[in-house]
Amino acid sequence: MAYAIFKTGGKQYRVAQGDVIEIEKLDMEPGSEATFTDVLMVGAGSSLKLSGELKGATVVAEVVEQFRGPKLINFKFRRRKGYHRTIGHRQNLTRVKIKSIPA
Repeated sequence: MAYAIFKTGGKQYRVAQGDVIEIEKLDMEPGSEATFTDVLMVGAGSSLKLSGELKGATVVAEVVEQFRGPKLINFKFRRRKGYHRTIGHRQNLTRVKIKSIPA
């Protein structure tokens, strides 16, 4: 089974064909096709190709949905000082399904 490691949104993802992953938000409509060109490595069985050998390698994915991640709570507290502060955050995410890895 062929797999690839690519980078998007400041993170690296290891994917194979048919995988469904959640990445940082892409400004694309559900059903459209996303192409990731920043491929770091492609492997198939025991063979391995690193980024120096991969000219024009891409990862093609289909945008499944746009959604918001879970609510994360950050609580700051200083003991004996009467200080506490609560900050919440929800990340916008995109769910994509990997269609192909042409290397």
